[in-house]
This record gives sequence, C-alpha cells and structure tokens, in this order.
Amino acid sequence: MRKSVFYFSFVLIVVSSVAALGQVAALPKVENVKFESKLVGAALPYNVVLPPAYSDPAERNTRYPVLYLLHGLFGSGNDWVSNRAHLAQYAAMYHLIIVTPEGHDGWYTDSATVPAERYESYIIQELIPDVDSRYRTISSRDARAIAGLSMGGYGAMKFGLKFPDKFVFAASMSGALQAPELDQIPQVPAFILTSVKRAFGPVDSPVRANNDIYKLVGSLLDDRKKQLPYLYLDCGTEDDLVQSNRNFSGMLISAKIPHEFRELPGTHSWPYWDQQVQEVLRIATRIFNRTQSTPATTVSMGKQTP
Repeated sequence: MRKSVFYFSFVLIVVSSVAALGQVAALPKVENVKFESKLVGAALPYNVVLPPAYSDPAERNTRYPVLYLLHGLFGSGNDWVSNRAHLAQYAAMYHLIIVTPEGHDGWYTDSATVPAERYESYIIQELIPDVDSRYRTISSRDARAIAGLSMGGYGAMKFGLKFPDKFVFAASMSGALQAPELDQIPQVPAFILTSVKRAFGPVDSPVRANNDIYKLVGSLLDDRKKQLPYLYLDCGTEDDLVQSNRNFSGMLISAKIPHEFRELPGTHSWPYWDQQVQEVLRIATRIFNRTQSTPATTVSMGKQTP
C-alpha cells in the first residue's frame, strides 16, 4: 500500500514538473531590435514581445495584431520587459505582438526647440513601418493599438486623436494628460519642467497648441469624432494626476466621444501599472476581436472573447 502511495505521489511530482516546464516554455519570446532612426539621427532600439507560438512551423502563415506600449518620463523602452512589470507573463495569454519603443524624455512630440528630436514622426513614419516589415503583423488600423503610462499615457491619447487612421484603440494609464501645460502649474516638480520646455517650447509655441489633447478634442468636428479609436484611461485615486484625468474624461463626455475611464486605488508607481497593463491587454484583445474580419485560418486574434 505504501509503495502504491509513493508511486502515485512520484507520478504527480513528475507531471507537475513537466507542466511547470511547459509553462516556462510557453512564455513569449522577447526580442530587441537595433534600429537607427534617420528622423532622429540616433539609435532607437525597441523591444518586441512575440506570442509563444510565433516561431512554430504550423503558425508560419499566422499574422498578429500589434499593441505599441509607451514608457514614461525618465524611463525607457526596456521598462516594460524588465523586472518592474510582468508583461511577458501576461502576454502569454494573448495572440498579439507587443512593441515597447524608446521615446527618451521627448513626450512623443516633434520638439519645438531641438529639430532632431522628432519622436512623434519617428513612431508614425519609421517605427510602425519597420515593425510591419520585420514581423508577421496585420498591418491595418483595425489591428493596431497604442497605450502607455504617464508620459506614455499622454502620448497614446495624442496619437489616438491625431492619427485615428492608424489605431483602433488608445489607452492611458496614469496619463500626464496636461503635458504641454505642466510648466504652467506651480506644484509641478522642477526636474520635470526642463523636458516640457524642451519638447513644447515657449508658452505661445504652435507646438504646444498642436499637441494639447484638450484643444485637439475641443476642435474635433462630428465626422472626425466618428473616426476616432476607442479611448481608455485610468488613474490611481492617490495619484496627483487623477484630477486632470477626471477633467479629460469629462471633456470627452461633453464632446460625446465614446471612452472608458476608471479610478482605482493606487499611486503613480509600477505596482499600479503592472496591474493595469493586464486590463489594457484584455480590452485591446476585445477591440481587435470585434473589429477584425480576416478569416481565422490565417489570423490568430487572441484567446479571450469580448
């Protein structure tokens, strides 16, 4: 009897070990692409999180939707694939490609003061075409989303509003949505102001007006509103940026622009963003599944359904 119990326990341990190894093997592959930007005149490497089955011979004809995930101020494109977040673990649940680009501290804007710092143009004119040429993406608006945290949340909202033909979904986590006006707010720390002035220039600079997402929403005509991607934003209730996020959501409501806004317990910190990126992945997959009409035999859209 004891031998039988021992044998059964041993089998369970072996099976559990094999299952654990299978889970490790099923994690997405993270690649680092060495990219030289002609627009910025500098190396702007980016990371790509590929679906677990991407390299399987049986999947060689499968194409995938793409989520661009932007970093925050004083961060880098490596933040999302470091030990600060568990992005690869979460991405294993979905059939999509995730790209984490480098934006330095440029607010994802073509700088008003440094001509070479063309981070908006880089994302639209260089990064997206390069990703589509290197990987098996679905290179259409209905299979492309953009999201980010803090500075990247502002960037994602801005890209969604300025380039609705490029993205079907735009999401902001703890977005610094008042970016062009941050240096006009007394309580903003001095170490942030240098980057704001460098990117947006003088108070009367056209770069400020052209990249102010509140003004972008206010100038939208009804036909243009219908072309916008689905907008999502969230912010921690203990975050100093929560009021500006509330204000932006209120403006979207007044403009009758469909969106989702969530306030959740949390601060301006990685534990909050690591939690909320899971929600961004879920919603992005839901939107992709809803908008895509490509036959399932050639396109893998994700395991979760709307």
